[in-house]
Amino acid sequence: MQRGASFYRVRVADVRVRAAEIRGVRMSGVELVDVEIDGELRNVAVNGVDIAPLVEAELNRRMPERAAMRPDTVDGFRAAWTILERLWAGTIARARTFPPELLHRGVGDEWSFIQTLRHLNYARATWVDRMIRGDPAPWHDLDLPWDEAPDGIGHSWDRDARPSLDEVLAVRDVRSASVRGVLDSLTADQLASTVTRTDPGWPQLTDFPVAECLRVVLNEEWEHRHYAERDLTVLEKEN
Repeated sequence: MQRGASFYRVRVADVRVRAAEIRGVRMSGVELVDVEIDGELRNVAVNGVDIAPLVEAELNRRMPERAAMRPDTVDGFRAAWTILERLWAGTIARARTFPPELLHRGVGDEWSFIQTLRHLNYARATWVDRMIRGDPAPWHDLDLPWDEAPDGIGHSWDRDARPSLDEVLAVRDVRSASVRGVLDSLTADQLASTVTRTDPGWPQLTDFPVAECLRVVLNEEWEHRHYAERDLTVLEKEN
């Protein structure tokens, strides 16, 4: 962790920053050229203008269904999940048209399509089966945490495993049924409640909102489908 650093008259070029938390940064007298930022933006002012709301509005304009991914009612969560099921059905149908080996190929240093599905299986198990349903260790051997996950999170994994698409989808179908089951039986009181999980494993949280558990899953599914579609387009052009 780097804190309190100052850089004066420096040239920063060809730099890649990944899985980073950047807070309280002030830049002045800079030239920001050919910069790509992909992440969560909050209170990001450029020349005195907070660009975060502008970016949000533009993304929602381009993808109207994106706004539905931040629900606050039971019906809203059910509708958001239905949207995701429909969109992912199209993405998976598209992936099936690719040679199987390409689904194990990442673009740049990003996850492959198979790894992306494995990660989403992990997210569903973690935030729905562990946090909401109370299973202390719901993970499958093929589930894939985030790359920077530490040891001791209650799950071992092989990032380089090469399961078939159908093998990963079989796990995904089980997880889909679990999420849908939670949503179908969800009440307004349950949605407004919190959960505490202190069993060995990850995460260990006290009084964490059920609504936030579900929003994590919605966000993961939405964002990673976007990345998957983007990378499938690259692979299509390359092959």
